[in-house]
Formats: sequence, C-alpha cells, structure tokens
Amino acid sequence: MTGIRIAVAEPAITKDAAENGAKVRELMKSAAAGKARLIQFPEGQLSGYPKEQFQDWSEVDWTVVREELEKIKKLAARLKLWVVLGSAHPLTPPNRPHNSLYVISDAGQVVDRYDKRYCSNTEITRFFSPGFEPIVFDVDGYRFGCALCIEINFPHLFSDYERLGVECLLLSAYPVDSIFEVKARAYAAINNYWVAMSLPAQTADLMPSGVIAPDGTYVSTVTAPAELTIATIDRNDPAYEVPLTHARPWRTTARKADIYRTRRVTNDPRSTNHTCT
Repeated sequence: MTGIRIAVAEPAITKDAAENGAKVRELMKSAAAGKARLIQFPEGQLSGYPKEQFQDWSEVDWTVVREELEKIKKLAARLKLWVVLGSAHPLTPPNRPHNSLYVISDAGQVVDRYDKRYCSNTEITRFFSPGFEPIVFDVDGYRFGCALCIEINFPHLFSDYERLGVECLLLSAYPVDSIFEVKARAYAAINNYWVAMSLPAQTADLMPSGVIAPDGTYVSTVTAPAELTIATIDRNDPAYEVPLTHARPWRTTARKADIYRTRRVTNDPRSTNHTCT
C-alpha cells in the first residue's frame, strides 16, 4: 500500500478531562485497528474549551489533564500511532495557557506543540497567551502542519504552510458557523494539499469532520453515530495528478513572478495607457 492512512476524530468534548482522555484512548484504538498511522482530535479535546465546557481556568484540574496526557502518550507508543491532540497547555502562573495541539509521536513522546497564533478577541483578552510559530513534522515521508479554528480567517498562514512543503494541514477547531467549511475546502484547493478537519460532535450540525483532498473535494467524512473516519493520503494517486503535479508547481513559479516580469510590455502605449480603447 502506498500513501499514509490518517484518522480524523469527531468526539463530544466534556469538562471532565478524565472522560475526555478515556474517549481519546478509545478512538486511538479504533484508529490503530483501521491501520491508521496518525489520529487527529479537535481543538480543546483533552482540557475542554473555554466558554463551552467552562467559564474560568479555575474549573480545570490540571493534574488530571497531565495524568490523562501521560496515559495517551503511553498508549501511542504501544499502538505505534501518532496523535495530534487539542488541549489547553498551562504556563507558569500568572501567565495564561496556550491553546495548543500536542504532536505525540509513535514512540509516545511529545515531539512538538502548536500554539494558536491568531486567537479570537475573547480568547486573547480572557483566556489564552498566543503562540508565534508554525510547526511541521514528518510521518512516513509525508509532511504535516497544524492550525487552529479562527486561524482559518488568515490566508497567509495556509499559504505559508504550502511554502514549507506541507502535504496535509491538520486543522482542529470548535467552529461557530457553516462558512468555516467553505473556507477549509477553498484552502485545500488553492494550496493543493490535503486538509484534515477535526471538530467536536457538538458542531456536527454545521459541517462534518473529515479529510479534504487537494482539489477541494471530500475524501471521507465522519457520519454519526461513528466518531471517526480514516482516509489514505497518497501523493501518487492519479486522481490528484493535476492539483499536485501541475497546479501546485505552477503556482510556486507564478508567485516568484519572473515569468511575468520577463514578458512585461513597456514600449507600447496601448499597454501603458489605461484609458485608450
């Protein structure tokens, strides 16, 4: 088999980190049984998400969050499964936590962490400290990047990941409107990479979680009562020859603009005069 199989989860999120952790491990086992090499979870999956599951950080038991994270890491090693897990990441008081995605390797180690860079007004004024860097990581020769929720409104983040060689952008979120799906599909088609979108069950009425192909179409989606879907990402799939081997390289060339500058007409008034007919 070529390519890499990834699982995208759509569980309900609760305010109980122990309950959330148990659900993460349950779905990890399902993903491993389906031969997935990586599983992705929604924003805030482990800790819960502020305003939705709790109103103040005093309601979060960080000891339990850490204990559950350790259990998840140990299971990742046992299953030989990569895990991308949404959770608040506590900092040293009085600093507010980051809104993060933990990248846990198939050896059970947190090898990187994505901290949300563009927080909402409520997030940045009441709940979170911002991050400032993109992250990329490779699994079985495929390159992944990470983004969180409202960052979908900042196109340069997605184009930056294309320039970093990302083949699948892992977008975890807790969306509030259905236009979010349109934006995600557009970024997949514009940047010619896969977008895996993991959302909580609470937002399933807005759109499904799933994997979007480099042409903007869905490869697979989560359909209730299922809480996860598994899809194969294969850069050699002939179905995506045009977006991957033609459109993406061409857009890289076009952005450099040399192909246009060398063909600029400067000595013809019919070009330089914008009022001529």
